[in-house]
Amino acid sequence: MKKPIVFAALARAAAGAPVAAQVPAKAWRIGPIIKGRNYSVGMPLSMQEGPLGPTFAFPIEGRGHVHYVSLGTGPLEGARQITVRYRIDAARGTRFVAQEDSSPGMFGFAFQRAGDNWTARGRYEAYRWYSPNTAALTPGTHTFIARLDDPAWIGVMSSKSGTNRAGFAAALADTESVSMTFGGNSGRGHGVYSTAPARFTLLDFRID
Repeated sequence: MKKPIVFAALARAAAGAPVAAQVPAKAWRIGPIIKGRNYSVGMPLSMQEGPLGPTFAFPIEGRGHVHYVSLGTGPLEGARQITVRYRIDAARGTRFVAQEDSSPGMFGFAFQRAGDNWTARGRYEAYRWYSPNTAALTPGTHTFIARLDDPAWIGVMSSKSGTNRAGFAAALADTESVSMTFGGNSGRGHGVYSTAPARFTLLDFRID
């Protein structure tokens, strides 16, 4: 069976060291960039080093929005789950808003098969998979877990991992990256902004 992660730091996570402290912040790409356009408007190209781990500031309303924050991992075949622990610092009353439809901003996971062309047409509909669960973006420290054996992972359009098992398995065997997604009701990774200054810090990230 293939080793699920190509980053040595991720492999060392089993020893108990936080992955977020070992993987350089610049390895976390902020995007997506499609045909030269970065959909995360007003954002740097990567996370920045912070005292607690990789970090970024949410764009404030009218100044941009964050969509995907991605790490190249290699194949996920044989992995059981993805876990992230993160912290959001913001003043009381700060809201996180999906830029596309003004619904509450949500956090989730996605993973992407190598060679995805972002069209979601034909076979590419099963090249991106989104976690069955999401979490509301709120201040505080949070842990988010998505099991890879859950049959409710969502393809770009209509696939479910429980019914399109071949497509899901192929994506796990040929994964290019895992993403933290920021979006709302109309799209998992369609962008979020905050109504006041707010900061996201990645405390730990593991694929077991």
